[in-house]
Amino acid sequence: MKILLFGRGVITSQYGWALEQAGHTVEFYVRPGRAAHFGPTLTLDLLDARAKSSGVRVAQPWPIRLREDLPGDHDYELIVLSVPHYQFSEAATFLAPKVGNATVLVFNNFWQEPQQAASALPAGQLAWGFPQAGGSITAKGELVGALFNKVHFGTFGTVPTAREVVVRELFRHSGFTLEEHADFRGWLWLHFAIITGFYAQALAGGAVAQVMTSPTQGKAAVRHIQELLRVVAARGVNMSNNASESFLYRLPPWLASLALRALLKISPPFKAAFAGPIAVAEAKSCCVEVLAEARRLHISVPRLEAAKRVFER
Repeated sequence: MKILLFGRGVITSQYGWALEQAGHTVEFYVRPGRAAHFGPTLTLDLLDARAKSSGVRVAQPWPIRLREDLPGDHDYELIVLSVPHYQFSEAATFLAPKVGNATVLVFNNFWQEPQQAASALPAGQLAWGFPQAGGSITAKGELVGALFNKVHFGTFGTVPTAREVVVRELFRHSGFTLEEHADFRGWLWLHFAIITGFYAQALAGGAVAQVMTSPTQGKAAVRHIQELLRVVAARGVNMSNNASESFLYRLPPWLASLALRALLKISPPFKAAFAGPIAVAEAKSCCVEVLAEARRLHISVPRLEAAKRVFER
């Protein structure tokens, strides 16, 4: 399959590498002027946890193909769209007239209505998923992170379309395990709230991994999350449908914090995924949007209210 990844970020780069390793043709669209900045090679230092839970280290320069134009008559079969959530609507609007006959995999975090955010794109050509990878790009341009074995999928129809089935098979044949979510919108919102709880604490305390390794900060982050779960429920999400996703954060904060510290110790990929600095603009935007929704729904979130002096700066 010929695949275009939108942007050369942490997520698109890791999945682009994995899909190329599986035999597919992979290229990246970048903004005009960025190809020279990025250069033709990306240095990887990854833990690939698809086949081994402790991860297989990948440390190598990876030649990549970048392009700064996207004509409407291209021959890409799949376009992967994964950008910071606050940039998604702009990216979708830009991409809409350039989709051609490609399937667009929406591989993104959302707090707004996902279908509304993607309304500029042709609905019949969309597939919906969510990545499980993390990391950061260092000052030297090296991608350091981890790629996990699981990829999340959902659909906004009654059953996956033919295009969505093809995308699922692409990932399955590339070494990933698939997890389906019947209430994908609810799952996305729940995930957004959980990561926002960590962001709210990390903006004051450093990287997410630093928050997790500190008993005090870890408990504070869990208390943030417990507040925000009430916001998700108030949006109409059936929490019992996503009980496994929120189970850890419904435990007493000391116990949840202990479990997170244990996970960092026993899972090198988990540690690598969260070790780098947070994306500050994304973290602040998440906090601002969740706080606004809590206020709209009249849900008390005193911890997030108290943290606004940090993320509204």
